[in-house]
Amino acid sequence: MAAKTMTKSQIADTLAQSTGVTKKIAVQFLDELAALAYKQAKNSFTLPGLGKLVLVARKARMGRNPATGATIKIPAKKVVKFRVAKACKDAVLGVKK
Repeated sequence: MAAKTMTKSQIADTLAQSTGVTKKIAVQFLDELAALAYKQAKNSFTLPGLGKLVLVARKARMGRNPATGATIKIPAKKVVKFRVAKACKDAVLGVKK
């Protein structure tokens, strides 16, 4: 059975305990970090050791409606992606030999 995903409150509590600050300060830090990431994402925003938020332009392309099978044109758009850092991959998945 897989472990449950940590909630924002649980993350803040863990950070507060490990850094010696109050839970209120830890929540405020998480909120400020998220706000900064949203604001800087268009220039790319790096979280050292975790990864990078980047804005990517997708080209227009042809797709297919799965219900009818009809070919449709999908317009170009911008999307936000998160590129995971190598250090994070190695820590989570283990280093390949």
